[in-house]
Amino acid sequence: MTEEYKAAKPIYMQIADKIIVSIVRRELTPGEKLPSVREMAVKSGVNPNTIQRTYSELERMEVVETKRGQGTFVTEQEELFQELKNKVQREIMDSFIDSMRQLGISEEKILDDLSSYIKGEGGKNS
Repeated sequence: MTEEYKAAKPIYMQIADKIIVSIVRRELTPGEKLPSVREMAVKSGVNPNTIQRTYSELERMEVVETKRGQGTFVTEQEELFQELKNKVQREIMDSFIDSMRQLGISEEKILDDLSSYIKGEGGKNS
């Protein structure tokens, strides 16, 4: 199963982002072993070197740790979970707000429409 990647961001970072989201969603739990570099490369449809770079970046970020001869594991640092969740949430909000501003929508209109949407009215007052 190969995945599609966007040209705007390096593939290894896109894969790292997907792993981080899986951790935030608790699909990957603290201490859980990640697939081997080779397995993840096949699953992601990329070169093993790309996955090695992904795992190295995640290790640098302290999201995972590699145990020699055993594999790569999700960190067990519980406080990191909340930091990751906040980071992902912030990135989503930044992207949303930037997109709305590019459309010329005011902050007041964004807040009103978002409030209505959350209350179940969808995009009815657009």
